[in-house]
Amino acid sequence: MPQTVPSDRFRVEAFDSALGRRIIDTHIWAVREGLRGTNAETLFDGYCQRLIADGAPLWRAQMAMETLHPQWSGYGFTWRRDLNAINPLQFAHDDGADPIWVSSPFYQLIERARAGEVEPSLRRRLEEGPDQRDFPALTEFHAMGATDYFCQLHMFGEAGDRSQGSGVVYSFASDRAGGFSENDLIYVGATLPALSLAMKADAGHVIASGLLGTYLGEDAGRRVHAGAVQRGSVSSIHAALWYADIRGFTATSDIAPGAAIVDLLNDVFEALTAALRGRGGQVMKFIGDALLATFSLEDGDVAETCRRALDAAIEASASLDVLNAARADKGLPVVWVDIALHVGEVLYGNVGATDRLDFTVIGPAVNEVTRIEALCEPLARRVLVSAEFVAAMKGDARLETLGRHALRGVREAKEVFSLPAR
Repeated sequence: MPQTVPSDRFRVEAFDSALGRRIIDTHIWAVREGLRGTNAETLFDGYCQRLIADGAPLWRAQMAMETLHPQWSGYGFTWRRDLNAINPLQFAHDDGADPIWVSSPFYQLIERARAGEVEPSLRRRLEEGPDQRDFPALTEFHAMGATDYFCQLHMFGEAGDRSQGSGVVYSFASDRAGGFSENDLIYVGATLPALSLAMKADAGHVIASGLLGTYLGEDAGRRVHAGAVQRGSVSSIHAALWYADIRGFTATSDIAPGAAIVDLLNDVFEALTAALRGRGGQVMKFIGDALLATFSLEDGDVAETCRRALDAAIEASASLDVLNAARADKGLPVVWVDIALHVGEVLYGNVGATDRLDFTVIGPAVNEVTRIEALCEPLARRVLVSAEFVAAMKGDARLETLGRHALRGVREAKEVFSLPAR
């Protein structure tokens, strides 16, 4: 019959001194790697390599952890001895309903843990008959030559604190006749807690990095995570500013249901940021129905960076045309987005109260780019560019001057440029 291994199965009371030394060595290794901040992939690969070096007949191994990320519910790695490779895995939020996942050993362990079982595990001696291959994945592994399978889950925190990940689940498969020995499983069961503690340290780091990048932007998140957390710690940087705002958004939001407005904003912001991602643009913040992004001019070719920013504006406008057409066909509200480009010195860093900070950009250049964008509607243009931006990119044949115009709150009139009217 299939075996469910009791949670105290690997509380080692007596074993030979050689096995004891191996367990202690691996404990020390895992703790040291965790203290060093070694990432999960290197940890798991190192652990599997240690199993092989210690004589365990390991053929395949897999680990997976839950995470907090807007796109991924979890991630993991698959290790194969015969391929000499470790491959990454990512799980989307809707994967939880996947029939393959629901019929997997990992899913069963997670359900048992949710029911209160501590460190649930299971073992299947695949070569002993069909009753040992009671999951579709085990039938597949047996067909590939696997003889033995063991998996175990370790929860993080008694209540599964998701800020550090909720836990890690492992599986190990052998392809040797007879499978794993008792000492192999004692070794695995006794050392997985130390490995899991190191995994938990990395999971917390991955979650923090991902959340900071998601809510602050990639560069700002990286700076904050690296220690830029003191109020007033700002630096002056030379940057291209990319500001987009939805035209007439208040009127649209007054006549459409709240849920439809949220969907609209998500669609618009995705179209805008998609144009920025591959060109080095960093989204600093979403301000209601507006977006502020920067392109650093501190390193690299300034003119080329500005050209990328202009290309992003052109692509975003084209993408929004496609989006509006698709939404109109479905009877959904559509909007127009105005974009302004400018360059200047800005202060970049922490601003706010002692207990509530914003990592942002401030300065006259930021005010000016918003004022330039406000000219789009009266000038009947969707993309406007400052003279300073044009000078930084050393001119561009795609742009034409619209003359000098007064900007609200700016002392002198400013020359602005645009793409030809369509």
